[in-house]
Amino acid sequence: MPLALCCVSHSPLLELPGPDRELLDDVSAAVGAAAHFVREFDPELVVTFSPDHYNGFFYRTMPQFCVGTAAHAVGDYGTYAGALNVDGDLALELAEAALHAGIDVAVSVAMDVDHGTVQPLGQLFPDVGAVPIVPIFLNSVAAPLAPIHRARALGTAVGEFLGTLGKRVLVLGSGGLSHDPPVPTLAGATGAVRERLVHGGPVTAERRAARERQVIAAAQEFDSGVSTLRPLNPSWDREFLTLLDDNRLEQVDTWTNPWITGEAGNSAHEIRTWVAAFAALATQGRYDVRDRYYRPAPALIAGFALRTALPAAGGAPNDRRAA
Repeated sequence: MPLALCCVSHSPLLELPGPDRELLDDVSAAVGAAAHFVREFDPELVVTFSPDHYNGFFYRTMPQFCVGTAAHAVGDYGTYAGALNVDGDLALELAEAALHAGIDVAVSVAMDVDHGTVQPLGQLFPDVGAVPIVPIFLNSVAAPLAPIHRARALGTAVGEFLGTLGKRVLVLGSGGLSHDPPVPTLAGATGAVRERLVHGGPVTAERRAARERQVIAAAQEFDSGVSTLRPLNPSWDREFLTLLDDNRLEQVDTWTNPWITGEAGNSAHEIRTWVAAFAALATQGRYDVRDRYYRPAPALIAGFALRTALPAAGGAPNDRRAA
């Protein structure tokens, strides 16, 4: 079988003080099951669909989709920092295939990626460079956003290309479900905040430490119920997961960006990484979901979920926690 899938939420708070041990152990057990799934599949290539949190992509040029032919991890929130093992030639072929399929992807020969890309790699593999990757960025926070059906079209184009390779390819989607963390927006931004959103630039160790303290404080307030951040929406999360589990992915095509924001928060648009990954897998026909995990996790400021899946071949799914 050429393709397998793992989609998992990420959170900087998994790497920071704050969440209680029971939550961390529960998430770790779910991720451990997914890591076992990945070892059994033994991929020769990993294609990552992930967002960015103004660490690699900025408003001076904000593509909706970008394929990296080389990538460097910035090392935010305690994740790996350094060069990634990117198959540059294959990445370029994939980008060309997507363009021929009518998907206007950009290409980066020096992509910077953050915890949204690197954290799942570090969780699922003995090290982030264990298997060659092709990183694909999907804009999920910087308005204006493409309609979500374009993420499905991207995934379909990528999956059709991957199906021709004769390789075992893991498609990896990385994103939270309902969540609305304190991410800055361009609208109304001034001074240094606007400068960073538009132009980026190096982040000092002191600034990273200050940002981590802000995230920890925001999570503690949110978990205690005194935050002004938008609440999580477990019902919406479960509706989305059920569509995926039931091979009804095309139904997200009717979801508008304002509706997603209103129901689940500004950062819920990270689900487009899941949509792209499942669309890639669906090019092989119907699929069976294997590992399932979902937990509303205020201490992570996210609806935290995980799925693994393979092309349909019989056998019961492995449900750690019914969604």
